[in-house]
Amino acid sequence: MSNNLINNHKLQLSKEDMKAYGYQVIDAIVEHYDTKHNKKPVASGSREEMDTLFNIDVPNSGTNFQDVFSFVVNKVLPNSTIVSHPKAYSFVPGPSNYVSVMADTLATGFNIFSGGWAASPAAAELEIVTMNWLLKLFKFPTKKGGGIFTSGGSMANLTALVTARRQHCGDDFSKAIIYMSDQTHSSNIKAIRVLGFKKEQVRIIPTDLEFKMAINKLKNAIAKDKLEGYHPFCIIASAGTTNTGSVDPLNDISKICKAENLWFHVDGAYGGAAILSKTGKTYLKGIEKADSLTIDPHKWLFQPYEMGCLLVRDHRWLKQTFSEKPEYLRDIEGNTSEINFYDHGIQLTRRFRALKFYMSIKTFGLNAFKSAVTYSIDLAEQVEAHLRKSSRWEVISPATLAVINFRYNPINKAFDEKRLDSLNQDISKKIVASREALLVTTVLQNQVVLRMCLINPRTTFKDVLETLTLCESIADEIVKSNSVSKNQFC
Repeated sequence: MSNNLINNHKLQLSKEDMKAYGYQVIDAIVEHYDTKHNKKPVASGSREEMDTLFNIDVPNSGTNFQDVFSFVVNKVLPNSTIVSHPKAYSFVPGPSNYVSVMADTLATGFNIFSGGWAASPAAAELEIVTMNWLLKLFKFPTKKGGGIFTSGGSMANLTALVTARRQHCGDDFSKAIIYMSDQTHSSNIKAIRVLGFKKEQVRIIPTDLEFKMAINKLKNAIAKDKLEGYHPFCIIASAGTTNTGSVDPLNDISKICKAENLWFHVDGAYGGAAILSKTGKTYLKGIEKADSLTIDPHKWLFQPYEMGCLLVRDHRWLKQTFSEKPEYLRDIEGNTSEINFYDHGIQLTRRFRALKFYMSIKTFGLNAFKSAVTYSIDLAEQVEAHLRKSSRWEVISPATLAVINFRYNPINKAFDEKRLDSLNQDISKKIVASREALLVTTVLQNQVVLRMCLINPRTTFKDVLETLTLCESIADEIVKSNSVSKNQFC
Protein backbone atom coordinates (compact mmCIF):
# COMPACT_ATOMS: atom_id res chain seq x y z
CA MET A 1 0.00 0.00 0.00
CA SER A 2 1.21 3.44 -0.85
CA ASN A 3 1.45 6.38 1.47
CA ASN A 4 2.07 9.10 -1.07
CA LEU A 5 -1.32 10.72 -0.63
CA ILE A 6 -1.31 11.11 3.16
CA ASN A 7 -0.42 14.81 2.94
CA ASN A 8 -2.45 15.47 -0.19
CA HIS A 9 -4.61 18.56 0.29
CA LYS A 10 -7.47 16.76 -1.48
CA LEU A 11 -7.60 14.26 1.39
CA GLN A 12 -7.76 11.29 -0.93
CA LEU A 13 -6.32 7.80 -1.17
CA SER A 14 -5.72 6.03 -4.45
CA LYS A 15 -8.41 3.71 -5.77
CA GLU A 16 -6.26 0.67 -4.94
CA ASP A 17 -5.59 1.88 -1.42
CA MET A 18 -9.27 2.67 -0.85
CA LYS A 19 -10.21 -0.87 -1.85
CA ALA A 20 -7.56 -2.46 0.31
CA TYR A 21 -8.49 -0.24 3.25
CA GLY A 22 -12.20 -0.97 2.82
CA TYR A 23 -11.66 -4.73 2.65
CA GLN A 24 -9.72 -4.62 5.91
CA VAL A 25 -12.47 -2.66 7.63
CA ILE A 26 -15.15 -5.12 6.48
CA ASP A 27 -12.96 -8.07 7.43
CA ALA A 28 -12.54 -6.63 10.93
CA ILE A 29 -16.30 -6.15 11.34
CA VAL A 30 -17.11 -9.65 10.09
CA GLU A 31 -14.47 -11.17 12.36
CA HIS A 32 -15.97 -9.26 15.28
CA TYR A 33 -19.47 -10.58 14.53
CA ASP A 34 -18.17 -14.10 14.11
CA THR A 35 -16.10 -14.21 17.30
CA LYS A 36 -17.74 -11.78 19.76
CA HIS A 37 -19.21 -14.63 21.82
CA ASN A 38 -15.66 -15.75 22.57
CA LYS A 39 -14.62 -12.29 23.77
CA LYS A 40 -15.16 -10.76 27.18
CA PRO A 41 -18.03 -8.27 26.97
CA VAL A 42 -16.76 -5.74 29.50
CA ALA A 43 -14.03 -3.18 28.87
CA SER A 44 -12.40 -1.30 31.70
CA GLY A 45 -9.78 1.39 31.92
CA SER A 46 -8.98 4.39 34.07
CA ARG A 47 -8.61 7.89 32.66
CA GLU A 48 -4.89 7.62 33.34
CA GLU A 49 -4.65 4.38 31.37
CA MET A 50 -6.62 5.80 28.46
CA ASP A 51 -4.54 8.98 28.45
CA THR A 52 -1.40 6.86 28.28
CA LEU A 53 -2.76 5.04 25.23
CA PHE A 54 -4.34 7.88 23.29
CA ASN A 55 -3.50 11.37 24.54
CA ILE A 56 -1.12 12.95 22.01
CA ASP A 57 -0.79 16.38 20.45
CA VAL A 58 -2.49 16.83 17.12
CA PRO A 59 -0.19 15.39 14.41
CA ASN A 60 0.86 17.92 11.79
CA SER A 61 2.14 15.24 9.43
CA GLY A 62 0.30 12.15 8.29
CA THR A 63 0.84 8.55 9.28
CA ASN A 64 0.54 5.50 7.06
CA PHE A 65 -3.14 4.60 7.09
CA GLN A 66 -2.33 0.94 7.66
CA ASP A 67 -0.60 1.88 10.91
CA VAL A 68 -3.54 4.03 11.98
CA PHE A 69 -5.98 1.23 11.20
CA SER A 70 -3.93 -1.34 13.10
CA PHE A 71 -3.71 0.97 16.12
CA VAL A 72 -7.50 1.43 16.20
CA VAL A 73 -8.20 -2.30 15.83
CA ASN A 74 -5.68 -3.26 18.49
CA LYS A 75 -6.13 -0.45 21.00
CA VAL A 76 -9.41 1.43 20.55
CA LEU A 77 -11.94 -1.29 19.78
CA PRO A 78 -10.79 -3.78 22.47
CA ASN A 79 -11.16 -1.01 25.05
CA SER A 80 -14.85 -0.63 24.32
CA THR A 81 -17.59 -2.68 25.97
CA ILE A 82 -19.36 -5.00 23.54
CA VAL A 83 -23.00 -4.03 24.04
CA SER A 84 -24.07 -6.62 21.45
CA HIS A 85 -22.40 -9.45 23.39
CA PRO A 86 -24.74 -12.28 24.50
CA LYS A 87 -23.69 -11.68 28.12
CA ALA A 88 -24.23 -7.91 28.08
CA TYR A 89 -27.37 -7.78 30.20
CA SER A 90 -27.27 -4.27 31.64
CA PHE A 91 -28.82 -0.94 30.78
CA VAL A 92 -30.44 -1.61 27.39
CA PRO A 93 -28.09 -3.69 25.23
CA GLY A 94 -27.61 -2.85 21.56
CA PRO A 95 -27.88 -6.15 19.66
CA SER A 96 -27.70 -4.52 16.19
CA ASN A 97 -27.50 -6.57 12.97
CA TYR A 98 -24.94 -6.83 10.20
CA VAL A 99 -27.20 -5.77 7.33
CA SER A 100 -27.96 -2.47 9.06
CA VAL A 101 -24.26 -1.98 9.79
CA MET A 102 -23.54 -2.25 6.08
CA ALA A 103 -26.45 0.08 5.31
CA ASP A 104 -24.96 2.64 7.68
CA THR A 105 -21.63 2.19 5.90
CA LEU A 106 -23.29 2.96 2.58
CA ALA A 107 -25.15 5.99 3.94
CA THR A 108 -21.94 7.34 5.49
CA GLY A 109 -19.78 6.48 2.51
CA PHE A 110 -22.05 8.31 0.09
CA ASN A 111 -22.50 11.06 2.71
CA ILE A 112 -26.18 11.48 1.91
CA PHE A 113 -27.92 14.55 3.31
CA SER A 114 -31.33 13.47 4.55
CA GLY A 115 -32.71 16.84 5.61
CA GLY A 116 -34.72 17.87 2.56
CA TRP A 117 -36.39 16.41 -0.50
CA ALA A 118 -34.40 18.43 -3.04
CA ALA A 119 -31.06 17.13 -1.73
CA SER A 120 -32.12 13.48 -1.74
CA PRO A 121 -35.64 12.52 -2.80
CA ALA A 122 -34.81 8.82 -2.33
CA ALA A 123 -33.68 9.34 1.26
CA ALA A 124 -36.78 11.38 2.07
CA GLU A 125 -39.04 8.83 0.39
CA LEU A 126 -37.52 5.92 2.30
CA GLU A 127 -38.05 7.81 5.53
CA ILE A 128 -41.70 8.31 4.57
CA VAL A 129 -42.06 4.63 3.64
CA THR A 130 -40.48 3.27 6.81
CA MET A 131 -42.34 5.81 8.93
CA ASN A 132 -45.58 4.55 7.42
CA TRP A 133 -44.57 0.98 8.33
CA LEU A 134 -44.25 2.09 11.93
CA LEU A 135 -47.47 4.11 11.92
CA LYS A 136 -49.37 1.01 10.76
CA LEU A 137 -47.60 -1.18 13.29
CA PHE A 138 -48.73 1.04 16.17
CA LYS A 139 -52.16 1.72 14.60
CA PHE A 140 -51.57 5.44 14.27
CA PRO A 141 -53.53 7.23 11.52
CA THR A 142 -51.54 6.74 8.32
CA LYS A 143 -53.11 9.59 6.36
CA LYS A 144 -52.62 12.30 8.98
CA GLY A 145 -49.92 10.71 11.09
CA GLY A 146 -46.23 11.31 10.69
CA GLY A 147 -42.92 11.27 12.45
CA ILE A 148 -39.19 11.61 12.20
CA PHE A 149 -36.09 9.53 12.85
CA THR A 150 -33.82 11.02 15.49
CA SER A 151 -30.47 10.25 17.06
CA GLY A 152 -32.17 8.33 19.88
CA GLY A 153 -34.98 8.29 22.40
CA SER A 154 -33.65 11.33 24.23
CA MET A 155 -33.97 13.50 21.14
CA ALA A 156 -37.33 11.93 20.26
CA ASN A 157 -38.69 12.75 23.71
CA LEU A 158 -37.36 16.30 23.47
CA THR A 159 -38.96 16.72 20.04
CA ALA A 160 -42.27 15.39 21.39
CA LEU A 161 -42.31 17.75 24.36
CA VAL A 162 -41.42 20.78 22.24
CA THR A 163 -44.34 19.87 19.98
CA ALA A 164 -46.70 19.32 22.92
CA ARG A 165 -45.76 22.67 24.43
CA ARG A 166 -46.29 24.46 21.12
CA GLN A 167 -49.69 22.87 20.51
CA HIS A 168 -51.05 23.26 24.06
CA CYS A 169 -49.29 26.27 25.53
CA GLY A 170 -48.17 28.54 22.71
CA ASP A 171 -45.56 31.01 23.91
CA ASP A 172 -46.66 31.16 27.56
CA PHE A 173 -45.91 28.04 29.56
CA SER A 174 -45.28 29.68 32.93
CA LYS A 175 -48.17 27.80 34.58
CA ALA A 176 -47.93 24.61 32.51
CA ILE A 177 -47.64 21.33 34.45
CA ILE A 178 -46.26 17.99 33.24
CA TYR A 179 -47.02 14.63 34.88
CA MET A 180 -44.88 11.48 34.90
CA SER A 181 -44.19 8.54 37.18
CA ASP A 182 -41.22 7.92 39.45
CA GLN A 183 -40.09 5.28 36.93
CA THR A 184 -40.11 7.60 33.88
CA HIS A 185 -36.84 7.67 31.97
CA SER A 186 -34.42 10.43 32.92
CA SER A 187 -34.26 11.69 29.32
CA ASN A 188 -37.70 13.23 29.86
CA ILE A 189 -36.48 15.16 32.89
CA LYS A 190 -33.51 16.37 30.86
CA ALA A 191 -35.79 17.43 28.00
CA ILE A 192 -38.06 19.33 30.38
CA ARG A 193 -35.06 21.15 31.84
CA VAL A 194 -33.72 21.99 28.38
CA LEU A 195 -37.11 23.45 27.45
CA GLY A 196 -36.96 25.88 30.35
CA PHE A 197 -39.56 24.38 32.64
CA LYS A 198 -38.94 24.80 36.34
CA LYS A 199 -38.71 21.90 38.75
CA GLU A 200 -41.97 23.10 40.30
CA GLN A 201 -43.78 22.47 37.01
CA VAL A 202 -43.14 18.72 37.09
CA ARG A 203 -45.32 16.33 39.06
CA ILE A 204 -43.73 12.96 39.86
CA ILE A 205 -46.56 10.49 40.40
CA PRO A 206 -45.79 7.48 42.62
CA THR A 207 -46.08 4.00 41.15
CA ASP A 208 -47.96 0.99 42.51
CA LEU A 209 -46.51 -2.36 43.55
CA GLU A 210 -46.12 -3.29 39.86
CA PHE A 211 -44.18 -0.06 39.21
CA LYS A 212 -47.01 1.41 37.13
CA MET A 213 -48.25 4.98 37.45
CA ALA A 214 -50.91 5.17 40.17
CA ILE A 215 -54.03 6.43 38.40
CA ASN A 216 -55.88 7.76 41.44
CA LYS A 217 -52.85 9.76 42.54
CA LEU A 218 -52.51 11.12 39.01
CA LYS A 219 -56.15 12.27 39.02
CA ASN A 220 -55.73 13.88 42.42
CA ALA A 221 -52.62 15.77 41.28
CA ILE A 222 -54.37 17.12 38.18
CA ALA A 223 -57.44 18.21 40.16
CA LYS A 224 -55.29 19.95 42.77
CA ASP A 225 -53.27 21.82 40.13
CA LYS A 226 -56.41 23.04 38.35
CA LEU A 227 -57.88 24.29 41.62
CA GLU A 228 -54.66 26.21 42.29
CA GLY A 229 -54.79 27.91 38.90
CA TYR A 230 -52.14 25.92 37.06
CA HIS A 231 -52.38 24.61 33.51
CA PRO A 232 -51.99 20.83 33.26
CA PHE A 233 -50.98 20.15 29.68
CA CYS A 234 -49.08 16.85 29.29
CA ILE A 235 -48.84 13.35 30.74
CA ILE A 236 -45.78 11.23 29.95
CA ALA A 237 -46.57 7.52 30.19
CA SER A 238 -44.00 4.74 29.99
CA ALA A 239 -44.38 1.77 27.67
CA GLY A 240 -41.65 -0.37 29.14
CA THR A 241 -39.69 1.33 31.90
CA THR A 242 -35.94 0.85 31.89
CA ASN A 243 -35.90 -0.46 35.45
CA THR A 244 -38.56 -3.14 35.23
CA GLY A 245 -40.14 -3.16 31.75
CA SER A 246 -43.42 -2.10 33.37
CA VAL A 247 -46.07 -0.45 31.22
CA ASP A 248 -48.25 2.30 32.65
CA PRO A 249 -52.05 1.83 32.30
CA LEU A 250 -52.18 3.43 28.87
CA ASN A 251 -55.92 3.13 28.29
CA ASP A 252 -56.74 4.76 31.63
CA ILE A 253 -54.24 7.58 31.03
CA SER A 254 -55.60 8.18 27.53
CA LYS A 255 -59.09 8.64 28.99
CA ILE A 256 -57.77 11.18 31.49
CA CYS A 257 -55.99 13.07 28.70
CA LYS A 258 -59.14 13.16 26.61
CA ALA A 259 -61.30 14.32 29.51
CA GLU A 260 -58.82 16.97 30.66
CA ASN A 261 -57.59 18.03 27.19
CA LEU A 262 -53.98 17.00 27.91
CA TRP A 263 -51.26 15.91 25.51
CA PHE A 264 -50.67 12.16 25.80
CA HIS A 265 -47.02 11.28 25.21
CA VAL A 266 -45.88 7.67 25.47
CA ASP A 267 -42.21 6.96 25.98
CA GLY A 268 -41.86 3.54 24.37
CA ALA A 269 -38.15 3.90 23.70
CA TYR A 270 -37.52 0.62 25.46
CA GLY A 271 -40.73 -1.40 25.26
CA GLY A 272 -42.53 -0.07 22.20
CA ALA A 273 -41.05 -2.69 19.90
CA ALA A 274 -42.71 -5.40 22.01
CA ILE A 275 -45.79 -4.66 19.89
CA LEU A 276 -44.27 -7.24 17.52
CA SER A 277 -45.11 -10.08 19.93
CA LYS A 278 -48.50 -11.34 21.12
CA THR A 279 -47.50 -10.84 24.75
CA GLY A 280 -46.24 -7.34 24.01
CA LYS A 281 -49.46 -6.34 22.27
CA THR A 282 -51.38 -7.25 25.40
CA TYR A 283 -49.11 -5.13 27.59
CA LEU A 284 -49.25 -2.18 25.18
CA LYS A 285 -53.01 -1.85 24.76
CA GLY A 286 -53.86 1.82 24.45
CA ILE A 287 -50.54 2.86 22.91
CA GLU A 288 -52.37 3.67 19.68
CA LYS A 289 -54.21 6.48 21.50
CA ALA A 290 -51.08 8.52 22.18
CA ASP A 291 -50.64 11.96 20.62
CA SER A 292 -46.93 11.24 20.36
CA LEU A 293 -44.87 8.07 20.76
CA THR A 294 -41.14 7.58 21.16
CA ILE A 295 -39.59 4.31 20.04
CA ASP A 296 -35.93 3.40 19.72
CA PRO A 297 -35.06 1.18 16.74
CA HIS A 298 -31.47 0.98 18.03
CA LYS A 299 -32.77 -1.00 20.99
CA TRP A 300 -35.32 -3.77 20.40
CA LEU A 301 -35.58 -3.29 16.63
CA PHE A 302 -31.93 -4.30 16.39
CA GLN A 303 -30.50 -1.27 14.60
CA PRO A 304 -27.00 0.15 15.21
CA TYR A 305 -26.64 3.41 17.12
CA GLU A 306 -27.91 6.12 16.51
CA MET A 307 -31.58 5.64 15.66
CA GLY A 308 -34.57 6.86 17.61
CA CYS A 309 -38.00 7.69 16.29
CA LEU A 310 -40.93 9.94 17.12
CA LEU A 311 -44.44 9.19 15.80
CA VAL A 312 -47.30 11.72 16.03
CA ARG A 313 -51.00 11.50 15.25
CA ASP A 314 -50.88 14.57 12.99
CA HIS A 315 -47.76 15.36 10.97
CA ARG A 316 -48.79 19.03 10.76
CA TRP A 317 -47.98 19.43 14.46
CA LEU A 318 -44.30 18.89 13.70
CA LYS A 319 -44.18 21.37 10.85
CA GLN A 320 -46.10 23.96 12.87
CA THR A 321 -43.52 23.58 15.63
CA PHE A 322 -40.22 23.37 13.76
CA SER A 323 -40.57 24.88 10.31
CA GLU A 324 -38.41 27.92 9.53
CA LYS A 325 -38.02 29.66 6.18
CA PRO A 326 -34.53 31.16 5.83
CA GLU A 327 -33.59 32.76 2.52
CA TYR A 328 -31.03 30.10 1.66
CA LEU A 329 -33.74 27.40 1.58
CA ARG A 330 -36.35 29.32 -0.40
CA ASP A 331 -35.58 27.62 -3.74
CA ILE A 332 -35.90 24.03 -2.52
CA GLU A 333 -39.22 23.87 -0.71
CA GLY A 334 -40.96 21.76 -3.39
CA ASN A 335 -44.64 20.84 -3.16
CA THR A 336 -46.53 19.79 -0.05
CA SER A 337 -46.15 16.05 -0.73
CA GLU A 338 -42.35 16.34 -0.85
CA ILE A 339 -41.51 16.28 2.84
CA ASN A 340 -38.50 18.19 4.10
CA PHE A 341 -37.67 16.44 7.35
CA TYR A 342 -35.70 19.43 8.61
CA ASP A 343 -39.19 20.96 9.05
CA HIS A 344 -40.23 18.11 11.35
CA GLY A 345 -37.50 18.30 13.97
CA ILE A 346 -34.54 20.13 15.42
CA GLN A 347 -31.82 19.05 13.01
CA LEU A 348 -31.26 20.71 9.65
CA THR A 349 -28.37 18.48 8.61
CA ARG A 350 -29.43 14.87 9.10
CA ARG A 351 -27.80 11.54 8.28
CA PHE A 352 -29.69 8.92 6.24
CA ARG A 353 -31.00 6.87 9.18
CA ALA A 354 -33.93 5.31 7.32
CA LEU A 355 -31.66 3.24 5.06
CA LYS A 356 -30.54 0.75 7.74
CA PHE A 357 -34.07 0.17 8.95
CA TYR A 358 -35.32 -0.24 5.38
CA MET A 359 -32.57 -2.63 4.29
CA SER A 360 -32.75 -4.85 7.37
CA ILE A 361 -36.55 -5.18 7.24
CA LYS A 362 -36.39 -5.90 3.49
CA THR A 363 -33.61 -8.45 3.98
CA PHE A 364 -34.92 -10.41 6.97
CA GLY A 365 -38.65 -9.65 6.79
CA LEU A 366 -40.84 -8.40 9.63
CA ASN A 367 -41.63 -11.96 10.76
CA ALA A 368 -37.97 -12.47 11.70
CA PHE A 369 -38.11 -9.36 13.89
CA LYS A 370 -41.34 -10.62 15.47
CA SER A 371 -39.66 -13.93 16.28
CA ALA A 372 -36.62 -12.17 17.76
CA VAL A 373 -38.75 -10.02 20.08
CA THR A 374 -40.90 -12.99 21.10
CA TYR A 375 -37.77 -15.04 21.82
CA SER A 376 -36.49 -12.34 24.20
CA ILE A 377 -39.75 -12.18 26.15
CA ASP A 378 -39.89 -15.98 26.41
CA LEU A 379 -36.26 -16.15 27.54
CA ALA A 380 -36.85 -13.72 30.39
CA GLU A 381 -39.83 -15.76 31.55
CA GLN A 382 -37.70 -18.92 31.40
CA VAL A 383 -35.06 -17.20 33.54
CA GLU A 384 -37.72 -16.15 36.05
CA ALA A 385 -38.97 -19.73 36.34
CA HIS A 386 -35.41 -20.92 36.97
CA LEU A 387 -34.81 -18.30 39.66
CA ARG A 388 -38.03 -19.15 41.47
CA LYS A 389 -36.98 -22.81 41.69
CA SER A 390 -33.65 -21.87 43.26
CA SER A 391 -33.08 -21.63 47.02
CA ARG A 392 -30.52 -18.86 46.44
CA TRP A 393 -32.40 -16.25 44.41
CA GLU A 394 -35.36 -13.99 45.10
CA VAL A 395 -37.33 -12.40 42.26
CA ILE A 396 -38.08 -8.77 43.06
CA SER A 397 -39.75 -7.74 39.81
CA PRO A 398 -41.04 -10.51 37.52
CA ALA A 399 -40.10 -10.86 33.87
CA THR A 400 -41.82 -8.05 32.00
CA LEU A 401 -41.01 -7.25 28.39
CA ALA A 402 -37.67 -9.11 28.69
CA VAL A 403 -36.55 -7.33 31.89
CA ILE A 404 -36.22 -9.15 35.21
CA ASN A 405 -34.93 -7.99 38.60
CA PHE A 406 -33.69 -10.36 41.31
CA ARG A 407 -31.27 -10.58 44.18
CA TYR A 408 -29.14 -13.13 45.95
CA ASN A 409 -31.00 -14.05 49.13
CA PRO A 410 -30.53 -17.75 50.07
CA ILE A 411 -33.30 -19.19 52.21
CA ASN A 412 -30.85 -20.98 54.52
CA LYS A 413 -29.09 -17.72 55.48
CA ALA A 414 -30.36 -14.86 57.56
CA PHE A 415 -29.11 -11.51 56.23
CA ASP A 416 -30.47 -8.13 57.21
CA GLU A 417 -31.47 -5.75 54.42
CA LYS A 418 -28.31 -3.69 54.64
CA ARG A 419 -26.17 -6.81 54.34
CA LEU A 420 -28.22 -8.08 51.41
CA ASP A 421 -27.82 -4.75 49.60
CA SER A 422 -24.06 -4.85 50.14
CA LEU A 423 -23.83 -8.48 49.06
CA ASN A 424 -25.70 -7.96 45.79
CA GLN A 425 -23.75 -4.80 45.03
CA ASP A 426 -20.52 -6.73 45.57
CA ILE A 427 -21.70 -9.55 43.29
CA SER A 428 -22.24 -7.00 40.53
CA LYS A 429 -18.88 -5.29 41.09
CA LYS A 430 -16.97 -8.56 41.04
CA ILE A 431 -18.69 -10.01 38.00
CA VAL A 432 -18.09 -6.80 36.04
CA ALA A 433 -14.47 -6.75 37.24
CA SER A 434 -14.09 -10.30 35.96
CA ARG A 435 -15.24 -8.98 32.55
CA GLU A 436 -17.22 -12.21 32.05
CA ALA A 437 -20.59 -10.45 31.97
CA LEU A 438 -22.07 -6.98 32.16
CA LEU A 439 -24.54 -7.24 35.04
CA VAL A 440 -25.16 -4.19 37.20
CA THR A 441 -27.67 -3.20 39.85
CA THR A 442 -30.64 -0.92 40.21
CA VAL A 443 -32.78 0.02 43.22
CA LEU A 444 -36.38 -1.16 43.60
CA GLN A 445 -38.48 -0.75 46.74
CA ASN A 446 -35.35 0.54 48.50
CA GLN A 447 -33.54 -2.71 47.73
CA VAL A 448 -30.35 -3.14 45.68
CA VAL A 449 -31.16 -5.72 43.00
CA LEU A 450 -29.51 -7.27 39.98
CA ARG A 451 -31.20 -6.45 36.69
CA MET A 452 -31.14 -8.39 33.43
CA CYS A 453 -32.36 -6.94 30.14
CA LEU A 454 -32.56 -9.85 27.69
CA ILE A 455 -33.37 -8.28 24.32
CA ASN A 456 -30.40 -9.77 22.48
CA PRO A 457 -31.77 -12.60 20.29
CA ARG A 458 -28.33 -14.22 20.36
CA THR A 459 -28.35 -14.56 24.16
CA THR A 460 -29.13 -18.15 25.15
CA PHE A 461 -30.50 -19.68 28.34
CA LYS A 462 -27.10 -21.36 28.67
CA ASP A 463 -25.44 -17.92 28.69
CA VAL A 464 -27.71 -16.84 31.54
CA LEU A 465 -27.17 -20.04 33.52
CA GLU A 466 -23.40 -19.64 33.23
CA THR A 467 -23.69 -16.08 34.50
CA LEU A 468 -25.91 -17.05 37.43
CA THR A 469 -23.52 -19.87 38.36
CA LEU A 470 -20.65 -17.40 38.36
CA CYS A 471 -22.71 -15.03 40.54
CA GLU A 472 -23.36 -17.84 43.02
CA SER A 473 -19.68 -18.70 43.17
CA ILE A 474 -18.81 -15.03 43.77
CA ALA A 475 -21.47 -14.81 46.50
CA ASP A 476 -20.09 -17.88 48.24
CA GLU A 477 -16.62 -16.37 48.27
CA ILE A 478 -17.91 -13.07 49.66
CA VAL A 479 -19.91 -14.75 52.42
CA LYS A 480 -17.00 -17.04 53.33
CA SER A 481 -14.54 -14.14 53.35
CA ASN A 482 -16.80 -12.05 55.58
CA SER A 483 -17.30 -14.97 57.97
CA VAL A 484 -13.53 -15.48 58.31
CA SER A 485 -13.01 -11.76 58.89
CA LYS A 486 -15.63 -11.70 61.64
CA ASN A 487 -14.10 -14.74 63.36
CA GLN A 488 -10.66 -13.20 63.24
CA PHE A 489 -12.04 -9.97 64.64
CA CYS A 490 -13.68 -11.84 67.51
